[in-house]
Amino acid sequence: MTRVYLACYKGGRDWTGWQNAWPYLKARTADYLIRLFTRGPYSHCEIAVSDGGRQYRCYSSSVRDGGVRLKTMPLPSAKWDLIPLPPETAAHAAYLYEQTRGAGYDWRGALGTVLRLRQSGTRWFCSEWCARALRLPGAWTYSPNALAARMRQPDF
Repeated sequence: MTRVYLACYKGGRDWTGWQNAWPYLKARTADYLIRLFTRGPYSHCEIAVSDGGRQYRCYSSSVRDGGVRLKTMPLPSAKWDLIPLPPETAAHAAYLYEQTRGAGYDWRGALGTVLRLRQSGTRWFCSEWCARALRLPGAWTYSPNALAARMRQPDF
């Protein structure tokens, strides 16, 4: 049975790969600032689809990967919180991915969740992409923390 989750990133990166100091420092700083300005534990989110194994097909838009992408990866509980979603979300995410694959990361839109700037029409940030896959109105207004809070509400 396919299980679908909103995967919310809460963990810091470990020190492996610290030899590439600049990308590591940039990613850690971005994580910290997102958590600080959105007042919550999460700095990133994904739509994660599990077929029962330890790996998940993860759909999102990622700073580290340059925009909209599909990536298979583990989601260890020390770094990720998984919020159950309706099973039909998997089909919505796959469809949206086909429509947006390769689109760039929307820095302006990500900042807009705090500064109330308008998002790009051709680029995506993580929580905007996930909210659109969930068919939420005003997808561009969600930060990772706001989206997690919304998905935990009983009326979803």
